[in-house]
Amino acid sequence: MASGPEVVGRPGATSISLVRQRTPRSVGEQGIKLLLAGAAGLSILITVLILAALVRETISFFGEVPVGDYLFGTDWNPLAGGESQSFGVLPLLWSTLYLTGIALTVAIPLGLGVAVYLAEYASPRIRKVFKPVIELLAGIPTVVFGFFALQYFTKTFLQGWLGLDVNIFNGLSAGIVLGFLVLPTIASVSEDALSAVPASLREGAAGLGASKRQTTMKVVFPAALSGVVAGLVLGASRAIGETVIILLAAGNAPNLSLDLTISHQNMAAFIANTARSDVAAGSIGYSTLFAVGMTLFVICFTLNLLAIRFVRKYRQVYE
Repeated sequence: MASGPEVVGRPGATSISLVRQRTPRSVGEQGIKLLLAGAAGLSILITVLILAALVRETISFFGEVPVGDYLFGTDWNPLAGGESQSFGVLPLLWSTLYLTGIALTVAIPLGLGVAVYLAEYASPRIRKVFKPVIELLAGIPTVVFGFFALQYFTKTFLQGWLGLDVNIFNGLSAGIVLGFLVLPTIASVSEDALSAVPASLREGAAGLGASKRQTTMKVVFPAALSGVVAGLVLGASRAIGETVIILLAAGNAPNLSLDLTISHQNMAAFIANTARSDVAAGSIGYSTLFAVGMTLFVICFTLNLLAIRFVRKYRQVYE
């Protein structure tokens, strides 16, 4: 009669190793894990180095310019000489937020409308055609949008068709075209979030007698809220940091005016415009670039923190 299996530790039992043996597959998996960890660590390192560079020059800037004069001053002319030089960032900050607000006013309703249509109403054939077109729009270089705003949207549409009395460089054209730039980002990310909602939720709502609109707005949209907010934050961050469209179409005049027919300038456009000029390293004008960059970083970072808190508070979790 055959004897049963030997037990490790008993006299005469066969020794069995419980240690996992290294195989080509396990070595490959470990290598991939190390590469991914290295990529994550490199991303963090780059962010820390960028922040360190900003902080160092920003401290140097505030060593010469009082923080109160920078944050609450209403006159922005950092490159002028003598008594005309001033560092009140409020006009630059206002133009940045104002143009971003115009862009989001255009992009949010259109982007969410496109996302809801593609995810909930469009047939697979239409979605197969429309989705790549929207993503292609997101890949168009921003300089093309800038020349489109300057040469066509301002001259042909605003001044020609609508007959508006706007300057060649104006905030209205730049803000609207900036919204066109942000639209595909919001639409694509939101559509992915809506499509990822389980079909069982839609079927359950339909079984309870909910209409298509009720299912979309009261079931699908809340379930995809985190992804939708992520798309909105991504779009807002891109609008705040956009450079070329504002540089080409909005002009070079930050101000506190609500008038969109005149020139405006955001923070990123100021950095780009000033960095290409003859600014001596180590000068107060050079440090101003980093102070503005740090302000832009703080705005985007705060926006992301508020978005994360909003999602955690209002997100609906489904089992």
